[in-house]
Amino acid sequence: MLTGNKVSASVRARDALPSPIRKLTPLADRALADGVSILHLNIGQPDLAAPDALIEGIQQYESRILPYAPSQGVAGTVRAWQRYYQQVGVHYDVSQILVTSGGSEALLFALMAVADPGDEVICFEPTYANYFGFAVMTSVRIVPVPLDPGNGYHLPPAEEIERRITPRTRAILFCSPGNPTGAVFSYDELNVISDIAARHNLFVISDETYREIVFEGPRDMSMAKVEPTADQTIIVDSVSKRFSATGARIGCLATRHQGVLDGIHRFAQARLSAPTVEQRAVIPLLEEPRAYTDPLAEIYRSRRDVVYSELERIPGAFVRKPEGAFYIFAVLPIDDGDRFASWLLTDFRLDGETLMISPGDGFYLTPGLGTSEVRFAYVLEDNALRRGMRILREALAVYPGRTEE
Repeated sequence: MLTGNKVSASVRARDALPSPIRKLTPLADRALADGVSILHLNIGQPDLAAPDALIEGIQQYESRILPYAPSQGVAGTVRAWQRYYQQVGVHYDVSQILVTSGGSEALLFALMAVADPGDEVICFEPTYANYFGFAVMTSVRIVPVPLDPGNGYHLPPAEEIERRITPRTRAILFCSPGNPTGAVFSYDELNVISDIAARHNLFVISDETYREIVFEGPRDMSMAKVEPTADQTIIVDSVSKRFSATGARIGCLATRHQGVLDGIHRFAQARLSAPTVEQRAVIPLLEEPRAYTDPLAEIYRSRRDVVYSELERIPGAFVRKPEGAFYIFAVLPIDDGDRFASWLLTDFRLDGETLMISPGDGFYLTPGLGTSEVRFAYVLEDNALRRGMRILREALAVYPGRTEE
């Protein structure tokens, strides 16, 4: 009989990184148990109501039978995603769209479809931390390209990207509008990515989950519109953030590449299906998205302006104004983001409240980067954000690991 100390978990399980967004939850739970009120700016969980049509669609499901959906997706949902992309200015055949269990499953499918174990995918850091977990789950190696806070986390020169390409490089993966930076890559930048991918025969995996949450530019940008690499581009998408429906778990993957399509359809058959009721409920949202997303983007613009203006006033902080999504990545006068975020939960209180934030180093793979950076998710109403920034300002004034300005 095997005992616990003679059987071990897989290397994959041991290598999985903790989420920088959720790893401080035990400290938050203890603070809550002590009666402390916590302002959660650590996680991209919108506080806004989901569209009425979505809730009604779920409530109106009347059948006593709840069957599997087709592996590709409910036919009406696939067509709704197709019409959604037509409004963005992109045409996909219905055969080129797969409904997934959130954007997360779409990312997993994309990585598995383009890379074998040990292959490499280039990614810009800081980036969505779950990419690192997906890479471990698929045995793919992420090769990071650091971005510069000084230029708002926009792309470096093309040669900085190209020098990371090896014979095992299979794709370039990115998110725009960006999580955690809020940067929106311009079409000039998308063309740089396209040129590199075309020259080196790489796939492009474009995470466009936040497409409509853009504050100063167009709200219909897509890598799929960049023609030179349109046929080797994979779009990853989700209803989670644009419709404030993170729990619906409906996303999609869209591509014109036949080999990728063949693979992801087989993956989809193996996992059976995405949620049946939620797929049906999101159809009206996808057919008229801007009625919900335009007002949503304006709400987040106001929240961004609150947090940005308050951060600018904090001595020693450095911040660039985000162009989209609902995150702001800031450099603070602190010795270590993990230590500071933990200290806020264990030691600091202001009028019975404290703040929960995401340490910046968890959004990097390169050791030593991001230690003085922090991500704020501005998913609370304006007055709560002002209170949160006051807590931050007061906390920094007494934090024992504060660095020189």
